[in-house]
Amino acid sequence: MKHLLCGLAANPALPSELVDRLIALADADVNDDLARRADLSRAQAVTLASLDEGNGVRLAYGGMLTAADVDPTAQPLVALALLDEGAGAPEWARLLAADPVVAHREKLAACPGLPPDVVETLAADSDVQVVAELALRAAPDVAARLAEHPHAEVRRAVAANEATPPDVLAALVSGEGLPPARRCLVCDHEEPPFTHGEGCPRPDCDLRPGASCDGSHESTALDLLRAALENPATPARAVAGFADHPSPLLRRALAARPGLPPEAYARLAVDPTPGARADLAENPAIDDTLIRALADDTSPDVRRGLAHNPRVPLDVLAHLAATTRIGSTLLPRIASATAAEVEELVRSPHAVVRMLLATRRDLPAAIRATLADDPDAKVAKSIAPHPSLGEARLRAMVDRHGVQVIAGVAANPDAGPALLEHLSRHAPPARKAFREIARHPHATAPALLACLADERARPLAAGHPALPPQAVTDLLTDTDPQVAEAAAANPSLPLAVMEELTGEATREMTGRTTGEMTGELLPQDLPPPASSRSPGPSVGSRPLVDCINVHRNV
Repeated sequence: MKHLLCGLAANPALPSELVDRLIALADADVNDDLARRADLSRAQAVTLASLDEGNGVRLAYGGMLTAADVDPTAQPLVALALLDEGAGAPEWARLLAADPVVAHREKLAACPGLPPDVVETLAADSDVQVVAELALRAAPDVAARLAEHPHAEVRRAVAANEATPPDVLAALVSGEGLPPARRCLVCDHEEPPFTHGEGCPRPDCDLRPGASCDGSHESTALDLLRAALENPATPARAVAGFADHPSPLLRRALAARPGLPPEAYARLAVDPTPGARADLAENPAIDDTLIRALADDTSPDVRRGLAHNPRVPLDVLAHLAATTRIGSTLLPRIASATAAEVEELVRSPHAVVRMLLATRRDLPAAIRATLADDPDAKVAKSIAPHPSLGEARLRAMVDRHGVQVIAGVAANPDAGPALLEHLSRHAPPARKAFREIARHPHATAPALLACLADERARPLAAGHPALPPQAVTDLLTDTDPQVAEAAAANPSLPLAVMEELTGEATREMTGRTTGEMTGELLPQDLPPPASSRSPGPSVGSRPLVDCINVHRNV
């Protein structure tokens, strides 16, 4: 029954009075789905928030709660969510800055627009994680001050903050002009020298594997450097020398940066780590000479990264497409191709190049038509989901290439009801096409009923509003809970069945008939007592079957 109620809670056609009924069940799983509804009344949202603080957080982020609805002392997490959204009261920040729960202060430190006095309070917090969270998002002046914090973890957070002034970031990289850090998370807990190994038996230990400190806080210092190298605000001149650093993590972080001198990129192009070369290959800052050198790299990851470089020449891209599995994805260079280049690409003798062009969804009609009529199935498959091809051309593609293109055609937003029905009857069947048909807004009842035969398409079809109401009702007893839940969430589910489901759930919860129930959240016009009506539905039982049969006869 639980999965049916969860589906019902997500059903967009569920009347407000039945939403109230489900709220009254006070079931955590059902309330989780109810809290995702966009049509909740303010009273319903407030009630759900009062039943579960996690749902209160979701509702706050969804704009369903206001500051007037929340008591920050009773629901601090909801108050923090509103503060994070800029919708909380300023006095909440002052209250929560003194909260004894560290996690609450840490969350507060991540909120934007805090009053200056709260920022100062958090900057002086006794817990370093609170200060580090503040440092990660602090304004330039606060970040500059925290760069001198005695704890290395706070400095690491400053190094990752893009608002940190460039000269401060350069100082964090070089260490010049800053007093040495005195503590790190490792030596906070263990006497140096210490290295935290794999499989730590302590359940309360949150040190990462490999974290170490010999008195120089070396693992945190390495993390700080990596954060600074990945920070686009760090001056390139301050990090260029790391191209020869012994740490592959730092070299890889450097490889993705723009603005480095050519000699730094040249050294990274022969880096022994394929990951560093792959990140370099994708970097639009590298020149044509390096691009062409990397095109023959022995690592497919490097060549694949180069294919995603927005500045890769088209002739190099054609070479890469012939030697590397790139997949049917829109590459940046293909997306930016000029009209003249598009004309060149559509005439390419390499089908894989034409396939890459076909991933664009803004092609001129003539180019679309040429690609749709391409004799190579992988080109046709790539262009098949393109809108505005026309049903006649889509049918011709299916006639020419069969199951190889059916899923793509079924995904086309312009595929009409008749075409989708035709695809659902295709022999041999295309299993992937059933999933596309089952989620297509133009799918008809006959096409959806055919999709129910496919195991993976069945849950999608069960939730499609074009599925006949009787079929939706029948699926409530499906042996697959995912299918039954999708059917319960289907807006075509008859209202009478919705009422039966909520009525049975209410009776199970209270042990009383629905006619005896009272309560603030229940509507005044409740169904008659169970003794005067057919029993309510339950999964796999006669009551639900009876309900289905009654609906079938109506």
